[in-house]
Amino acid sequence: MTKMNDQFLRACRKEQVSHVPVWYMRQAGRSQPEYRELKKKYSLEEITHRPETCAWVTKLPVDQYNNDAAILYKDIMTPLPAIGVNVKIKSGIGPVISNPIESLKDVMKLGNLEPEKDVDFVLETIKILRGQLTVPLISFSGAPFTLASYLIEGGPSKNYNKVKAFMYSQTEAWFQLMEKLGDMVITYVKSQIHAGAQAIQIFDSWVGALNQEDYRKFVKPIMERIFTELRGEGVPLIMFGVGARHLTKDWHDLPLDVVGLDWRYPIAEARKDGIVKTVQGNLDPCVLMAPWDVIEEKAKGIIDQGLTHPGFIFNLGHGVFPEIKPETLKRLTSFVHEYSAERIAKLNQ
Repeated sequence: MTKMNDQFLRACRKEQVSHVPVWYMRQAGRSQPEYRELKKKYSLEEITHRPETCAWVTKLPVDQYNNDAAILYKDIMTPLPAIGVNVKIKSGIGPVISNPIESLKDVMKLGNLEPEKDVDFVLETIKILRGQLTVPLISFSGAPFTLASYLIEGGPSKNYNKVKAFMYSQTEAWFQLMEKLGDMVITYVKSQIHAGAQAIQIFDSWVGALNQEDYRKFVKPIMERIFTELRGEGVPLIMFGVGARHLTKDWHDLPLDVVGLDWRYPIAEARKDGIVKTVQGNLDPCVLMAPWDVIEEKAKGIIDQGLTHPGFIFNLGHGVFPEIKPETLKRLTSFVHEYSAERIAKLNQ
């Protein structure tokens, strides 16, 4: 039996590693030609509802790039139809919701998630992958604020005017929405862990749109409850958002294991700011369109910063986008493994 590569899990726990573990947000799909061929036949929703196919898509980047973790192929919108949200993923746009939330009445119409019935396809995919993978499987959920931003705006937004207006003007409805979505996230994530997910990342992708005061009042309480409830499940918990440097210390206060950093926030500065938990990040994905010598130099800088404290996972500062070449990701993974192994060996002398 092939030995499990546990470097990612060890890094999450701030344990000694032989090399810096690597995985990439949105590593499954998008830039892979095999995936693009599959998308000619099936939509994202159709792929996620076909466990064998979804498992293949999830495993493909691990096989191609030699990454140290897999992340389940699905979307943060996946559980929402089961609670009464009419959502469609539209190509070139993203999630579009035909029944956006406008009032407390709309909030109270939202139902409860029953994972074994509503997202059985997700749980089956996890079970299949656990029998196939020799690296840990990460699964995930959207966080209540980011889910609410789509539910209220009706789709992607640049400035989140509607969601903020709702938050300020319909405070009771806002907190009811946070609780309902929080319940859903807890139920959804626990079911994924029980099916075999070995780590969980919570994507609060758009929460950086809030200032610190509003985050602490309107969002942090539900995040505290979510992570406290999940803490007992015994798997590493990761937090990530974009443009949220000003909220990182608040994340660090939460009962989680790994703080994800986007490309705007140097790891060295995060450490100076008191972030002592494992950090994950944070190469700007746009760098992967540059010549190799630039990519290597930038990656070296991130690895050097990451290795100054225990607990570091190499990732991008946001997701892989379609123009990035698979061979670049493969080469980057090899470089991170080799360079970090040399650096760790020297540090341990």
